[in-house]
Amino acid sequence: MAFLLKNAHVVDPVAGLDGVLDVALEGEKITAVGEGLEAPADAEVVDLTGKYLVPGLVDMHVHLRDPGQEYKEDIKSGTRAAAKGGFTGVCSMPNTDPCTDNGIVVQYIKTRAAEVGHCRVYPSGACTRGLKGEALAEMGDMVARGAVAFTDDGRGIQDAGMMRRVMDYGIMFGKVFMSHCQDAGLVGEGQVNEGVVSTRLGMLGWPAEGEELQIQRDIALARLTGAKLHIQHITTKRGLDMVRAAKAEGLPVTCEVTPHHLFLTEDDIDATYPTALKVNPPLRTAEDAAALLEGVIDGSVDAIVTDHAPHAEWEKAREFAFAPFGMTGIETSLGLVLTNLVETGKISVARMVELMSVAPRRILGVEAASITAGATADITVFDPAQEWDVTEDGFESKAKNSGFIGAHLTGRATDVFVGGEPTLRNGAIC
Repeated sequence: MAFLLKNAHVVDPVAGLDGVLDVALEGEKITAVGEGLEAPADAEVVDLTGKYLVPGLVDMHVHLRDPGQEYKEDIKSGTRAAAKGGFTGVCSMPNTDPCTDNGIVVQYIKTRAAEVGHCRVYPSGACTRGLKGEALAEMGDMVARGAVAFTDDGRGIQDAGMMRRVMDYGIMFGKVFMSHCQDAGLVGEGQVNEGVVSTRLGMLGWPAEGEELQIQRDIALARLTGAKLHIQHITTKRGLDMVRAAKAEGLPVTCEVTPHHLFLTEDDIDATYPTALKVNPPLRTAEDAAALLEGVIDGSVDAIVTDHAPHAEWEKAREFAFAPFGMTGIETSLGLVLTNLVETGKISVARMVELMSVAPRRILGVEAASITAGATADITVFDPAQEWDVTEDGFESKAKNSGFIGAHLTGRATDVFVGGEPTLRNGAIC
């Protein structure tokens, strides 16, 4: 297929583009970028006046639940949700059933995504078998089948010696180690951030130190082994300061933050005990959220991710203590960032592209996206002025456990191209 995308405001910080241009696509590639391009006879002309065109967004922290928990989400529904949210690719987490700890499961995910996916799926593999933290997973086999990173996301590796063994062995594959920092012995049965709110609501507290101790530990192990370390869903000011110090030291350490940890706090959890706000790690204080926002602005935070964690309605309908952790996020992430960060002038569109496209691809080591001739045509188009409300009946995901139901947002993806093929056109899934 051939397309000529006319009059779009193209922003690509890597290519140094920030202005109104035309972009021509043919097959899988971008063939030309410039002003006043003429459309080939067989090309469909798409007028994007008033819209932004940027390198395809990638969410590097997504739970697709497939295989094994397809009643929550599956690869088809999860990638439909990703396309609706403006993403051209997602990195899937390994806490599936069976666990993504061997090449066979990685191959299944890749094959299934090729059959029914609406975006690229980059599988991450487990560090340890069954995420149990006891024995190494089949790292080499997983890399051979397409795994892009290693993580025991969902629980984290508790033993420092085991984490060192993972890094020492896995470093030969050149992949990043993504760390879910949670000291289980300290966190225990914690439900919400330990502090005023946990006391007021009578719920078990989850101390910030339960996250920060493992951030400190894993940075030390990255120093010891030379491994590339990525701190997942960072939530505290002190934790972010540790990452800043590691970067200043020259260590290969990066971190990510979620929209819910940026734009929600423990104060949003009221006496109705809203289980949509039960997340792992928990919502922290307003001071922590402000520090994370500052990190996004000053470059200390490398990526914005969703930790998209779909659950069935009945699971989240239980009492707070028994409901599972996690909220969906992949369909609201772009709108939340545009509304709260770009429209308010806190960050530029170019910085948003760095956080949601450039850095995730670089950290994962997958193909870079660029709006230049010869590049693969992975493209996200959004309307910065489109106003919309987050409603339960508006999701492509199977799940509705969003903490942002009722939010009024400005800015939304309208068109997505993956390898030159449209997966979203005028806001509708293709």
